[in-house]
Amino acid sequence: MDQTAAPLLTVRNCRQSYHKDASADLLVLDDVDLTLQTGEIVGLLGRSGSGKSTLLRIVSGLLKPTAGEVTWRGAPLTGPAAGVAMVFQSFALFPWLTVQENVELGLEAQGVKKAEREARTEAAIDLIGLGGYDTAYPKELSGGMRQRVGLARALVVHPDLLLMDEPFSALDVLTAETLRTDLIDLWMDGKLPVKSILIVTHNIEEAVLMCDRILVFSSNPGRVAHELKVPFAHPRNRFDHAFRQLVDDIYGIMTRRKTPEIQAAPAAAPTGFATPLHPVGTNIMAGLLETLSNRPYDGRADLPALAAALQYEADELLPLGETLSLLGFAVLEEGDLILTDIGRRFADAETEDRKKIFAEQLRAHVPLITAIRAVIDQRSNHRASAVRFRDELEDHMSPEYAEETLRTVIAWGRYAELFEYDEEAQQFGLEEDTEED
Repeated sequence: MDQTAAPLLTVRNCRQSYHKDASADLLVLDDVDLTLQTGEIVGLLGRSGSGKSTLLRIVSGLLKPTAGEVTWRGAPLTGPAAGVAMVFQSFALFPWLTVQENVELGLEAQGVKKAEREARTEAAIDLIGLGGYDTAYPKELSGGMRQRVGLARALVVHPDLLLMDEPFSALDVLTAETLRTDLIDLWMDGKLPVKSILIVTHNIEEAVLMCDRILVFSSNPGRVAHELKVPFAHPRNRFDHAFRQLVDDIYGIMTRRKTPEIQAAPAAAPTGFATPLHPVGTNIMAGLLETLSNRPYDGRADLPALAAALQYEADELLPLGETLSLLGFAVLEEGDLILTDIGRRFADAETEDRKKIFAEQLRAHVPLITAIRAVIDQRSNHRASAVRFRDELEDHMSPEYAEETLRTVIAWGRYAELFEYDEEAQQFGLEEDTEED
């Protein structure tokens, strides 16, 4: 990679927000910088909702940022970028077209003549290992084969930049591993007709396995929290000590508490009440607390090792760990999940005692549940509409997050027997034997 050459892509001070009716704009990305050189694979690593895919759309020219500038091949990007192709998570194939017809689409849109179109399509299909499947339809292919078609469709136009939006997340573990390895082999052999790759992922090992640099995103709004160079030559050994250490370091970065500057919220936002909650079930929480309290962990688990043992990805394990931390059952500390005394007490308790402990922790740590219960207790009929709480949440987060947070609170409150919920009437209430509590 020639560091002295002009960057292929430059993003400066990128900001993206969406207007929300009757409330402040929703800020998705804030002050994001990105430089991409020819000859490198760069990973955008972060949690769901951290704005990675939004940034990919901005880089492709499909979305104009609210503020900031994007420079593509030395010129300001003002629309869809020529020389950029994308591979999607969902394959995005047309089911009524054959493999060859799906791959040809981009060339056809560019007005490439038939003879050249067919030759380049055949070469792309052979390159990604689907020779002989030219006339097959997507329904006849496995998930891995369909993703190979998506990759061939992107490569056939010979793009300077290949964008990949979580391209392996819809595949099973073994298929994803095979496709990653094949892609890196083609890249290292110089057989990929692309200059650089920008890949969005929430899989830490995938980022370390594939990328030369990794940008770790924080959330709400999305910012580049850290930039890391990956010093290992290809092919990489995921069991090598240095590889495992880097994975562990990234877990530590992603579980580190935010600095006060990043954490600060607008003055108008209520403290705690409008905190988005992860939709983590009580059974999953209980299972993880039991696992942590037993051997081999004995109250402290290294997150990468725990993820491997439970077959979880970071995007699944971190929300669970953060939820246990929020409720006071565990502490996230530099890549470790540590059981608290109350967490151990919960793990050792019987069912009814667990509900009481959970109720105590909800009252102490989830202001929204405290607010709901206070309104119910104040009303003579011990009823409260869920709509008012949903509306208040939507003043500070997207409707999707508001609904997800409310559904999570409903599930947690029911388990703790703090209230009941009437789905049809959308009302919180108390059971008769609870009304005297």
